[in-house]
Amino acid sequence: MKIGCLSEVFAGEARVALTPDSALALAKLGHASVIQSGAGAKAGFSDAAYAAAGVEVLADAAAVIAAADVLVKVRGPEAAEAQALREGQTLISFFWPAQNAELLEIVKDRGATVVAMDMVPRISRAQKMDALSSMANIAGYRAVIEAGANFGRFFTGQVTAAGKVPPARVLIVGAGVAGLAAIGTSTSLGAITLAFDVRPEVAEQIESMGAEFVYLDFAEAAQDGAATGGYAAPSSPEFREAQLKKFRELAPGIDIVITTALIPGRPAPKLWTADMVALMKPGSVIVDLAAERGGNCDLTVPDQKIVTDNGVTVVGYTDFPSRMAAQASTLYATNIRHMLTDLTPKKDGVIVHNMEDDVIRGATVTKDHAITFPPPPPKIAAIAAQKPKEKVKELTVEEKRAAEAAAFKTQTRNQVGMLVVGGALILLAGLFAPASFMSHFIVFVLSVYVGVQVIWNVSHSLHTPLMAVTNAISSIIILGALMQIGSGNFLVVILAAASVFMAGINIFGGFMVTRRMLAMFQKS
Repeated sequence: MKIGCLSEVFAGEARVALTPDSALALAKLGHASVIQSGAGAKAGFSDAAYAAAGVEVLADAAAVIAAADVLVKVRGPEAAEAQALREGQTLISFFWPAQNAELLEIVKDRGATVVAMDMVPRISRAQKMDALSSMANIAGYRAVIEAGANFGRFFTGQVTAAGKVPPARVLIVGAGVAGLAAIGTSTSLGAITLAFDVRPEVAEQIESMGAEFVYLDFAEAAQDGAATGGYAAPSSPEFREAQLKKFRELAPGIDIVITTALIPGRPAPKLWTADMVALMKPGSVIVDLAAERGGNCDLTVPDQKIVTDNGVTVVGYTDFPSRMAAQASTLYATNIRHMLTDLTPKKDGVIVHNMEDDVIRGATVTKDHAITFPPPPPKIAAIAAQKPKEKVKELTVEEKRAAEAAAFKTQTRNQVGMLVVGGALILLAGLFAPASFMSHFIVFVLSVYVGVQVIWNVSHSLHTPLMAVTNAISSIIILGALMQIGSGNFLVVILAAASVFMAGINIFGGFMVTRRMLAMFQKS
C-alpha cells in the first residue's frame, strides 16, 4: 500500500505526520510512501531528505490523495480535505469525533475509514500509539520553558557575591502526562515544585519526582482512574470549593502556575479564578495548557499572552507541541508507524483492519459507510485497579501473651515428640544391631542433633560465612587421607591423593569465602 502524507493547512501548524526515519520503518512493513512537497519544511525535514529515504515527493495535495491508499496527517481534515477522500481510503490523524459530528457525516458518506489518534484507548498495549501522551509530554516540557522565558528570575536558588536569589515556587495543577512532564522539568531546573491532582493515587508519582503533593483537608472517595480511562473525573461541588480554598491560600506565595486539567468531552474546568490571579505577586506567570478547551484560568485568552493589571503574565498558547515541531513530528510519526504496524500484521504491505482488536476498534470512528463512534469499552481495563491493603489488626497485650504461650507449647510438644520418636527408634535399632555399631550410631545421631540446633539458631545473614568456615573445619578429614597416602596399595594411594586435593579445596575455599563475606560488612 502507499502511505501519503499531506501538508498541514491549519494556520501555524508546523508538525508533519511522516519523517524520513518513519518512512524507512514503513518500508520494512512493505509500504511505499509519498509526501506533499514542503510538508516537512517547518519541522526541519527537507524534500531532499525524504527523497533520500525513498519517499516520492509529489507536487500538491491532490496528487497525494490520488496516489495514496492511506493518508496520514496531524490535525483533523478540513471539510474540503474530507470531501476529497475516496471510497475505501483510510485516514489516520487527530479527529476529535465528539466535537466534529458534521465532519464524521462527510467522511461516512465518502465511504472512507478514519482512524482517530486521539481515540487510541489508554491500555498498556497501546502506549506506543498514544499520540495524546506524546504531545502532552512535549506540551508539559515546553510550558515550563515558556514560563521561564516570561519569568524575570532564576528557577533555582543561588547565593552569589551580589546577594542571595531565592528559588522560584512553581505549582502544577493536574498530574497527567503533561503535568508530570512539567514537574520533571521544573524540579530539574531547581524550582520548589508543588503539584495537585484530584486523584490521590498519583501522590507517590509526584513525590518520587521531587515535588510536593498538595493535599486537601477534605474526605471524599476518589474515583479510580481505571473507570475513566486514566483521566480525572468531575468532582463534587464540595470538593471543588475545598480545592479553590486551598489554591487561594497558595496563590500569594506562588511564582509560576501551570494548569493542565482536562476532562474528556467537557470544557476545561475553571481552577484558577480571577481573584487568585489578583493575589499573585507582580512578575508571576500562568501557563494554561487547557487554553484550547476554554482554559483553567478565568483570564486565559486562547492563542494569546496577556499581562494583567497587577503584572501577572497569562500565557494561553494552544500550539505548544508545534513550537517544538522537529521533536513533536518525530514522536507523532513514530506513533503513526506503530499504528500501521498493528494494521499490517504480516508485514507484507497489506492493511488488515481487524475490528476485533481493542486498539484498532477503539480508534476507528468511521468504516464502510458507518459511524463507529463511540467505541465499546475495551476488554482490558485502562489501569489495573489496586485492591486496598487489608489493615493488620493490632493485638492487645493479653492477646500477645496468649499467642506467645500457645507458640511455646507447640514448640515444646514438637521437640518432646521428636525426642521420644528418636529414642524409640534408637532402642529398636539396639535390639538387632551389634554393640560396636550402636556406639558409633549414637555418636552420629547426637552430632547431627547438636549440629542442627546450633545452625538453626544462627541468623540467616550469617549462614554463608558460617557454612564456609564449617567446610574448612570439616576438612580435618585431610589428616586421614594423609595417613593413607603412604599405603602400599596403589588404589588406596590414588584415592588418598584425590581426598587430599578435594579437602584442600574445601579448606582454602572455605576461608577465602569467609574472608570475602566478612569484608562486605567492613567500611573500606
